Amino acid sequence: MPGAIYAEGLVKTYGDVRALDGVDLDVPEGTVLGLLGPNGAGKTTTVRVLTTLLRPDSGRAVVAGVDVLEHPHEVRRSIGLSGQFAAVDEYLTGRENLQMVGRLYQMSARDAKRRAGELLERFNLAEAADRTAKTYSGGMRRRLDLAAALVVSPPVMFMDEPTTGLDPRNRQALWEVIEELVAGGTTLLLTTQYLEEADRLAHDIAVVDHGRVIARGTSDELKARIGGERIEVIVHERGKIRAAEEVLRGLGRGAVALEEHTRKLTVPVVGGAKLLAEAIRELDARGVEIDDIGLRRPTLDDVFISLTGHATEGDGNGGGSDRAAAQTADRKETAK
Repeated sequence: MPGAIYAEGLVKTYGDVRALDGVDLDVPEGTVLGLLGPNGAGKTTTVRVLTTLLRPDSGRAVVAGVDVLEHPHEVRRSIGLSGQFAAVDEYLTGRENLQMVGRLYQMSARDAKRRAGELLERFNLAEAADRTAKTYSGGMRRRLDLAAALVVSPPVMFMDEPTTGLDPRNRQALWEVIEELVAGGTTLLLTTQYLEEADRLAHDIAVVDHGRVIARGTSDELKARIGGERIEVIVHERGKIRAAEEVLRGLGRGAVALEEHTRKLTVPVVGGAKLLAEAIRELDARGVEIDDIGLRRPTLDDVFISLTGHATEGDGNGGGSDRAAAQTADRKETAK
């Protein structure tokens, strides 16, 4: 039985560019799938197909039990969407923006007004509720856009890099909102460039590159793919590096890596904290004074680099206003 979001063999080309090259996804109800990948990997194209805003060249997609290609209007009644850029009408107030979205979703005027008030409070916008959106800062516009995506509390949500442009306090607040939504049964597909965001929120992670899903699993499963734990030691005296290297070689499960300029040695291990305690005893017995020692696990950043060949990138500045205008149209279209 397919999950709340299901895709099979999605292909989309633009001339010679293959934006999607057979994407397969299956997101169980009430869970979060984190979609990670470098810029241009196909994340946003995937979201646009699943939210009925773009038709694939081939493949199949089902959202909330409805075929995306056969019944797009029905799908739109069951989803919420927040894109990469704040897509608000800058000539309306914050309150009017949210009420407009509610009316587009056929809420009564009273219910749309009530829901707008709730969301303005939740996203710390109540004091600016009756100012036009063009007077808002970038972060405030982003929060207003996210609030608009939640007006109807949809069973399935798509968030395309939702915390771009938010400061740490508001990013944390949004994470808490997302966790509340999922606890209430909402299914979420989240694309993000913040690996800590995927680590915290996603039940499952799919890494996309060149239009294909190249890895899938939980955060711990993906980290395990590139190697487990390692002991890292920074030796106080350069003259003791060789002695420390001998100790770690005897405890580790692979070659000892050395960074000469920082006096740091690293070795893969199996054994956790017990082995770390043994390393400390052995180094002390050999008279090796250390500045730092620790048991490290690979991060999602390590996974990303290992799978794609480079770190995540911030989005470029080009085309922002055009894309924001497109997203305003997208939201109105999704509400039809």
